[in-house]
Amino acid sequence: MWSTLIMTLPTQPNAVRLRVWRNLKALGCAALRDGAYLLPEEHAGLMAPIAAEVREHGGTAMLLTLSANDNTQRQEIEALFDRTEAFTQWRDTATALQAELPQLTDTEARRRLRSIADALQALHRIDYYPGAAAAQANADLDSLRQALDARFSRGEPTALPAHGIPRMDKARFQNQRWATRARPWVDRLACAWLIRRFIDPGAAFVWLADPASAPADVLGFDFDGARFTHVGALVTFEVLIASFGFEADPRLQRLARAVHYLDAGGMPVPEAAGLEAVLAGLREVHAGDDALAQAAAQVFDALYAVPPSSPSASSTVPGTAP
Repeated sequence: MWSTLIMTLPTQPNAVRLRVWRNLKALGCAALRDGAYLLPEEHAGLMAPIAAEVREHGGTAMLLTLSANDNTQRQEIEALFDRTEAFTQWRDTATALQAELPQLTDTEARRRLRSIADALQALHRIDYYPGAAAAQANADLDSLRQALDARFSRGEPTALPAHGIPRMDKARFQNQRWATRARPWVDRLACAWLIRRFIDPGAAFVWLADPASAPADVLGFDFDGARFTHVGALVTFEVLIASFGFEADPRLQRLARAVHYLDAGGMPVPEAAGLEAVLAGLREVHAGDDALAQAAAQVFDALYAVPPSSPSASSTVPGTAP
């Protein structure tokens, strides 16, 4: 159920009208229509002072309780509170800081990090129905903190992220057989590229029709019970990045955001649609998984080659039309 404020604002003074709008926005109220604003019922008390101020200055205000007729209507009302766009804007600010770290002093970088962390906390306070975007933002903030520590606190122990992903020594993962589910899609294709490009150049891949029957001598990824798989809000590609210490690489982080969005939802990124289309086409062209992974690797190589500051890094997949 939702508390509903139905009001008519006073025509004057303008300062009151502006203050009311700002207060509604600060509370994260959803607009049902002009003059009708919602909050989950447990937060009803937050709108009472706004209603009182409207009435005090000659407007009208009523606080009512609204309930949904069915599950479809409930979902429609909850969708009015969707914060994906706000989380995406927050993520853009965090991404900009990570890209600028080489040019910043320690003091300035940490000041901006505190501001970004405070902004995320404020956004969480009005995210009444948290979804994938909220969880992804928390993971992005962890990655940003780790990148900042790697830049300015060299030699200090690296704190484990909240998910408790242990750091791996890639020297112990050379010339291995890596196994995942057959007919790989975005996350698994990205993982295969990352493994062979950054972790184990001599990797051989085993494509499993049934992960439950994986050979004992393989390193599994992206299936239940695998050595590397989803952890918390992170998809397997992001887990591999964290496991092998690549969080400070802004090009990998850009790729990770696209892979995360296509695999788990959350905050959309410009590259995602082009990447999805190209990989879908490659899947149609290549019946064999080895050939598919090899072709997909060229796509990821091209995306990785785009400098973080390049306009094309935030527009389309290289080689595709805008």
